[in-house]
Amino acid sequence: MPRTPLTPAVLNEQRAALGLAPYTGADEPAELRRAALDTVLAGIGTGGAEPSRPVVRGAVRYLLDRLAELAPGRSVEVRVPPHAAVQCIDGPHHTRGTPPNVVEMDAATWIALATGRSTWEDATATGRIRASGARADLTPYLPLPLD
Repeated sequence: MPRTPLTPAVLNEQRAALGLAPYTGADEPAELRRAALDTVLAGIGTGGAEPSRPVVRGAVRYLLDRLAELAPGRSVEVRVPPHAAVQCIDGPHHTRGTPPNVVEMDAATWIALATGRSTWEDATATGRIRASGARADLTPYLPLPLD
């Protein structure tokens, strides 16, 4: 099944369903992803329609990119299947196979953690995070500063 890309039209369809003003920014991936995050957060705040997959993917990717920017490195792999994965945090890194430090969760959990709507402790206690390896704890980096 082909992926639907995040475009201004896809984003605006979601924004219209939430009663938000249309996105008028640039058709650049980073700006679209930030707008996707804003759209997803607005939907959470209103209890509106479930966000479309491309909008969720854009929001997840924006937050993962932000994590990699703030915690550069390759010692931990953070996975949010099926949307995206990123390597981050300084330290020893792997070159082949499954990395020794992996954090995996669903999109809703990642968005909640990264934006401060949930804590690492709550998410791990309820089994929403699967983490393995001595360095697989993102607590020092969460929530992410978004600006």
